[in-house]
Amino acid sequence: MDFQVVVLAGGTSKNLAPLVSKDLPKPLLPVANRPLLSYTLELLESKRASFAFVAAVPEDVGTAGALRAVAHHLTANDILARFMFLVVSGDLVCNVPLGAVAASHRRHDAVVTSLLCAAPVPSESGSSGGKDKAKKPGRYNIIGLDPTQQFLLFVATGWICSCFCYMLGYLIFFLMRTLIPLVGAEVEKDIRVQKNLLRAAGEMEIRADFMDAHLYAFKRSILQEVLDQKGTFQSLKQDVLPYLVRSQLKSEVASDGAPQAETNWSEKVASQHNQSLFSHHLASSATTSFHDIYASDPNCFFPAPRRTHKCCAYIADKSKYCARLNSIQAFCDINRDVIGEASHLSGYSFSVHNNIIHPSAELGSKTTVGPQCMLGEGSQLGDKCSVKRSVIGRHCRIGSNVKVVNSVVMNHVTIADGCSIQGSVICSNVQLQERAVLKDCQVGAGFVVTAGSENKGESLARKEKWQTQ
Repeated sequence: MDFQVVVLAGGTSKNLAPLVSKDLPKPLLPVANRPLLSYTLELLESKRASFAFVAAVPEDVGTAGALRAVAHHLTANDILARFMFLVVSGDLVCNVPLGAVAASHRRHDAVVTSLLCAAPVPSESGSSGGKDKAKKPGRYNIIGLDPTQQFLLFVATGWICSCFCYMLGYLIFFLMRTLIPLVGAEVEKDIRVQKNLLRAAGEMEIRADFMDAHLYAFKRSILQEVLDQKGTFQSLKQDVLPYLVRSQLKSEVASDGAPQAETNWSEKVASQHNQSLFSHHLASSATTSFHDIYASDPNCFFPAPRRTHKCCAYIADKSKYCARLNSIQAFCDINRDVIGEASHLSGYSFSVHNNIIHPSAELGSKTTVGPQCMLGEGSQLGDKCSVKRSVIGRHCRIGSNVKVVNSVVMNHVTIADGCSIQGSVICSNVQLQERAVLKDCQVGAGFVVTAGSENKGESLARKEKWQTQ
């Protein structure tokens, strides 16, 4: 199968400050001393893909606006069964086979198929570098699936306390039941499940333990129609995908792919006959997808299959690795994973000690570099240093009696004698003076950490113009 792919590789991100800068945009952040974007490109490398790279697009237009900007490059033919149009986020690190996603999309003749992966669980062996956020609300994907877990029925993003995230994970909501009483006030302000949507679906499984991987297979003609007609849409995830999911239940799709007028479900279920049909379909929905339900009965009050479209989900197998680098916590976790349990993604050969030490690196007397560690080209460590579960970049100069644990140190960093670094990220060209202590910190590029200072849960960076705009 041939692929035309748009790789969305935006520049800066507030969630990643101070790691990103005008000199180091997000796609070039190092993951195991490789640019982040290289993992996305490697995922596509084995496929016959042609690329339309987004370039010189203003940051405020969003992902949907970026696609509009390159629309003249998009030529994928929906009619050709061998041709597939994909949109992939440049911050994705995964090994989910694209062929499987494409096959599912083609099998269902879907307008969109979204890759869903298990939501990441924050690592306990290190910190994202900030103050404790475990009890604070976070944004989670709320996904509604049909009983077969093939079709997307509902998508939303809401603020949920982390303790509620896994409570939501396996809740099943049946017809006319509401999400609010079972979840609590944390979701009430953000999430509503419309009754007519539940009525149409018959049964819906609500999940909050999935991550939207930002990898989508689209029917290009439908996507183009939506982008053209909905000029205010900025985000694929927040605008385009929810619109398509809603319209599969309420709208027809004409032969040219344009969504038509909404269906009034309340009128269609008014008759006793339709109510009887509805009860039958609800009872059978535990093993049948809702698309198959109304396809099986021409008298059903649901629209015929030829007058609707399908939004699908491909759920990655738990054995596959799938993560998005969209936060400092994710940056730390992915770096640890790629030199640890997901080492097959790194492309490096590991030593008998289960670490990666470049042949040009130099280690002093009684210095140890533990398993699941990486030491880059030309870096030097003094005597009696200890490195555990950490990545150290290229051409770093590290003195004696230095401890580095659960941390990422980028290129050209100088660390003086007696420093202690734990659960932290140190950007390129940083200088740590003697006996400086960092715990759960991020240090922006070029910053100087003064001698003897002790820093915990701090973000240390020089102000740059792009950060204040």
